[in-house]
Amino acid sequence: MLKTTFCIILSVTFSYSQLLAQASKIDSSEMRALRIDPSSARGTPASALFEEIKFIPLETTKESLFGSIGKFRVTEDNYVIHDYETKAVLIFSKTGKYIAKIDASKIKADPNDKNAQNFYGFELKTENDKTLIQIGAGKSFIYFDLSGNLVRKVPRDHNEYGGNIKFSNGTLVDRSYLEKKDKDSIYYQVSLTKDKKKIAAYFPYTLESQRNDENWGASGIYDYDAPDELFYLKSYEYNIYKLTPEKLSLAYQIIFPAINSLPVDYAYNPIYRGKRSDYFRDHKKAFYSMDNTYLLGDNLYFKARNFEWNLDDKKAFIYNLKSDELISVSDIEPDSLSQFLPVTDASAYYDFSSRGFHVFKQGYLYTSYSSLAMFTFKEQNDDKNRNYDPVLTAYFKTQNKKSNPVLIQLKPKKN
Repeated sequence: MLKTTFCIILSVTFSYSQLLAQASKIDSSEMRALRIDPSSARGTPASALFEEIKFIPLETTKESLFGSIGKFRVTEDNYVIHDYETKAVLIFSKTGKYIAKIDASKIKADPNDKNAQNFYGFELKTENDKTLIQIGAGKSFIYFDLSGNLVRKVPRDHNEYGGNIKFSNGTLVDRSYLEKKDKDSIYYQVSLTKDKKKIAAYFPYTLESQRNDENWGASGIYDYDAPDELFYLKSYEYNIYKLTPEKLSLAYQIIFPAINSLPVDYAYNPIYRGKRSDYFRDHKKAFYSMDNTYLLGDNLYFKARNFEWNLDDKKAFIYNLKSDELISVSDIEPDSLSQFLPVTDASAYYDFSSRGFHVFKQGYLYTSYSSLAMFTFKEQNDDKNRNYDPVLTAYFKTQNKKSNPVLIQLKPKKN
């Protein structure tokens, strides 16, 4: 039995190595290993990390009321939000004033398309210096302007996938590149193409290798406003890759304690296929993925995910690359800069645990939490005679725990 198991693992390792041999080489010459012990992370006052903290309530009306922020994007003048509950896209001004709602139920469906016309997200596209909201529905892409007006509807087949990212020189980051289409087709989790020609392709896989498996976590790309530079992360490993128009390189390798770590072959060994839930139930503290990763000056922001939903666990961190100081996001202490309100709900609720920072854009990190959380945090301050700015003073007078979520806009210090 032991000999059979060894032969299977050897065969799988050989097949996996063959597959990797077809991928472009990952540059690891400047990789830095970071030893991270979550239990050693500490708190710090909000003003030690941020220069500005602003709370932006999102206007609540009968039409604009929504549950939570599933996806969040920032334009020059607007916030664009997708709500999973209503499957709607909402548009607000930078002050939080409601502008428009794009509701799938009010869009005429194509009678020849049997697929349900639900909105499961959106992308922003720039055309002729104008930002449009692109929504996939059935077999079509539907475009709206930032006032919620319908611009056009086109077949998906005739349009570039909206989720792909383009660098300034025209190089495209493709998330599902197909090398050739036949029975042995090889896909790549991330690739670089230009003028429909491959520059480089990484992390190959076949459809057969993913059949009858479970997907925990997801690969992610994170923009931290560095010119032509992105972070790329994938499930079941603790590497932070850097994407540029020319290549993908390994920038940081996070080394967690054994209790938080997966076996090195977890991603591809078939003994785990279809049994990942069982594994995580038995290893609740093992991190199955990382996300929410930004490099802001000397500070590396990142978050880890595991099976255990325990608010006392430290899973979101800020690591200073010069001092090696490790901060726990859930332990950031409210102070006068944050009007003595928490900058995230990580210590008491689950919005930040689920989504983390929504984006880093125009020099600011954005997160959010519910009005239930906001009023609860205020009540904890009621005996301390706290004074709030005019925006929050008006919000607390006119709104309640069932109102729309509140955005928190944070300008990070970079040292």
